[in-house]
Amino acid sequence: MAEQKKILLIEDDKFLLKLYSDKLVREGYTVSMAITGEEGLGKVKQERPDLVFLDIILPQKNGFDVLREIKGDPEIKNIPVVILTNLGQESDIKTGMDLGASDYLVKTDFSITKLPEIVRKILPA
Repeated sequence: MAEQKKILLIEDDKFLLKLYSDKLVREGYTVSMAITGEEGLGKVKQERPDLVFLDIILPQKNGFDVLREIKGDPEIKNIPVVILTNLGQESDIKTGMDLGASDYLVKTDFSITKLPEIVRKILPA
């Protein structure tokens, strides 16, 4: 049996956090959660997840700042980060991708059933 992949969800909406987490756990992933940008950044550094799902609108530190810090830290810069947010403006998507996000998903266009598919695309078994 392959080692379980660890996924960190950084999302301040507790309902969505639980929804995403339940879906990923059922798919066999280990899930860790944070509800602020600051907490999320700390967990990335401490836990070294295989993949991070990151919201942009977060308390304390927004997702763009979190992403900037992850990609600017040689210890954790290779961890893929997928932005999952309500911000769907071209400029936001460009900012996210320019900062080094592996993918940019807009919640309104995104079905939770696609979550495991996204993970498999970025983290091949």
